[in-house]
Amino acid sequence: MIDQPKVCTCLWFNSQALPAAEFYCSLLPNSRIGRVGYYPEGQEMEKPGSVLTVEFTLAGTPYQALNGGPHFKLDEAVSISISTEDQAETDHLWESLTADGGAESECGWLKDKFGLSWQIVPKRLVALLTGPEAAKVWPALMQMKKIEIAVLEAAANAD
Repeated sequence: MIDQPKVCTCLWFNSQALPAAEFYCSLLPNSRIGRVGYYPEGQEMEKPGSVLTVEFTLAGTPYQALNGGPHFKLDEAVSISISTEDQAETDHLWESLTADGGAESECGWLKDKFGLSWQIVPKRLVALLTGPEAAKVWPALMQMKKIEIAVLEAAANAD
């Protein structure tokens, strides 16, 4: 019997499921590629033997990538949020995910080269937005693309 998680997010790709999963797994510890499924003989969608599904784990969370063709596109309605420990981790993930055709958005959101949306959220931001400094931090956050912890700290400490 094959072990399968009870709940798993499936991400639809045209034909880049395996390269996307490999890229994502390279960015976070405790990540790995699991099973890869292939299109069988006798179907009309894709060349038999090409990748159909990729099961992978990102930082311990299970996902599935599907090469389903051009019928559906990834969009900002769904994103993966990563909680970062510090500015160095935030910068590394931001630079990696926006490279090679990715795009910055607002307030810690970005889109990677495969079209998947991400939120790169420093833990310190969450603390500042849920603390007594929130009213001072919020305007600074609204001016940012990538989150800059030092700028948020300065806003929180401003008189």
